[in-house]
Formats: sequence, structure tokens, C-alpha cells
Amino acid sequence: MTGTAPAPLPADPPHAAPAAPPELSFSCAGVRADPYAAGPTLVFRLRVTASGGSRVHALVLRCQIRIEPARRDYDSAEAEGLTDLFGDRSRWGSTLLPVQFAQVSVTVPGFTGETETEIAVPCTYDMDVAAARYCGALSGGEVPLLLLFSGTAFTGAGGFRVQPVPWDREAVCRLPVPVWREMIEQHFPGCGWLRLPRDTMDDLLAFRSRRALPSWEATVRALLDAAPAPGARELPAPPPADERKVP
Repeated sequence: MTGTAPAPLPADPPHAAPAAPPELSFSCAGVRADPYAAGPTLVFRLRVTASGGSRVHALVLRCQIRIEPARRDYDSAEAEGLTDLFGDRSRWGSTLLPVQFAQVSVTVPGFTGETETEIAVPCTYDMDVAAARYCGALSGGEVPLLLLFSGTAFTGAGGFRVQPVPWDREAVCRLPVPVWREMIEQHFPGCGWLRLPRDTMDDLLAFRSRRALPSWEATVRALLDAAPAPGARELPAPPPADERKVP
């Protein structure tokens, strides 16, 4: 009795090589002041592109924003206003270094190919902060900003793949100086901001109370009016009563 040999089993299909993760790129589509924020806030419009029209389920981004002062020119008045930050103009070849502006995080919802999202960046008018002093010294033009990105992307057409956002991802942004001024005027119209140590504030408050002055502006004006005029000779304070000579 003869039998037939069993048919060979079909060979396993070759496994397809996993698709390469998408390359992510970023660009800034604009920046505006937020008129409804509780404090000075800029809103950056960020465009995110995934190569090849890939699917991105979610994107968790960390964004560092810094000022690149060497990327613009300055007139003489602006140069004088920036002396405290960068020194004399003759030294700017070595002192015109990047200035930290902000560091924020944002979660970008899922998208395919390309999307746009907004990044809200709280700002300050504290003139002891280098970024605020820089922007306040400019009379026009644009503030040259660089946005540096890092974070995590969740990608994949049929499932999730976790991939880091490369540290070399960045985007250039030009912040118009009028936008900065508009933002400040919304919250501090026609005003400045001055930070003082607590003991100095206590002394000012005591001075204001003794004089029954109605506002801080009136308090500072009273101090300025009491100061000697420029170039005037300041008279020495009289000696204590117990040291005065009695004729």
C-alpha cells in the first residue's frame, strides 16, 4: 500500500519592516497679545508638520523661548537703553548673548500630516527681568525669538509608538515690538512697574502715612520735590539739639 506524501506547510509570510517614525518640524505662524488674559500674555500660533502625512495621536511639547539679540540692528537710543544688559556697544561682539524669555509646556491633540495650535506665554513687566528690559528698550522693529522644542510624540498608523522629539527641533519667530507694547498697555496703561525690598516699602508706606498722601504717585512726587535740584549744593543736615552751642 502506497500513500501520498503530505503537502508541505505554507511558508510564513515575510515580516514587513516597521515604518520609519515620522519627522516632526515646527514653524511659528504668528504671535499676538491676548486681550482677555488676567496678566500680560502672548499667544504664539505654532504649526506642526509630520513627514509623509503621518498620523500623530498626541504630542507633549516643552518649549523654551529665548531672545537672539544679535539677529537685529539697533539705533543709538536703543543701544543706550541696552547698556545695562550688554555693556557698551564696542563690547557687543562678545556680550550680545541670548536672553531667556520663557519656558512653557503644551499638549497638541492628535492630527494627520499637519496642524496648528496656540501656546500661551505669560510675560512680565518687571524691569529687573532681562527679557522685559530688552523689549522695553526697543523703539520699533521686531524682537528676534528662537523657539526650542523637546518632548514626546505618540505616533503610528495602527497602534501607538512612543518617540522623543529631537532636541534640534526649533522655529524662528519675529515678535513685532508694537505687539509687545500693546500687551503691556492693556494691563499697565501709561504706567511702569518698580520692585523694592520689603523694608524700603515699609519706609515708603510710613512716609506716605505721615504726609497723608493719597497715592503712591503722590508719595514719589513728594520725595522728588524734596530732593535738591541737579547741580545744586546740598546743605549739611543740622546737628542734633543736644550738640548745638548755646550762646
